[in-house]
Amino acid sequence: MKSPEKESVRDQILNAASLIFAKYGYKKSTMDDIGYALKKGKTAVYYYYKGKEDIFRAVVERESMLLGKSLENAVSKGKNADQKLTLYIQTRIQTLQKVSNFYNAMKSELLDSLEFINQARKNYDIFEISFVQKILDEGNECGCYRVDDTKKTAELIVNILKGLEIYLFIKMDQERLDEVTKDIIHIITYGLTNKKE
Repeated sequence: MKSPEKESVRDQILNAASLIFAKYGYKKSTMDDIGYALKKGKTAVYYYYKGKEDIFRAVVERESMLLGKSLENAVSKGKNADQKLTLYIQTRIQTLQKVSNFYNAMKSELLDSLEFINQARKNYDIFEISFVQKILDEGNECGCYRVDDTKKTAELIVNILKGLEIYLFIKMDQERLDEVTKDIIHIITYGLTNKKE
């Protein structure tokens, strides 16, 4: 069993490494940088992790779990499928800005050589598509939506949001991002509703 003290040090290392990776990127970050940010030598870091890849894997896994939990917590507050889908989109956009290492790992072709990154991408895509599909299934069951193939539609929604990420995060200030997020939610949810135009 892991001691609370060791877990605390591991968390401190991941917190420091997360900042370093976000600042310099995976390729340019060094164990020295992480040790310096932690205010310990790199030897102390090596005591807990085998190397930079091992630490980066832990950072990406932690941020992936954070994003998943944020989505689950937010969506659980929705009273119906429309509210749940709205909360999913809002939370996804807001949380992706906070999990920059996970986001960069999912996008960066420079990290394709790291096998765990490819597996993390695949696992997260499966989770997110399944997550959206459950919301769509619920909407179909209550008669709010008219979606013939919820899995394909969930894939489409997830891919639309992925495609908008660079546009959303690079080109906009927070106020404009909030406005565009509302527009995206309106377009997607109206397109799913069981209403005649």
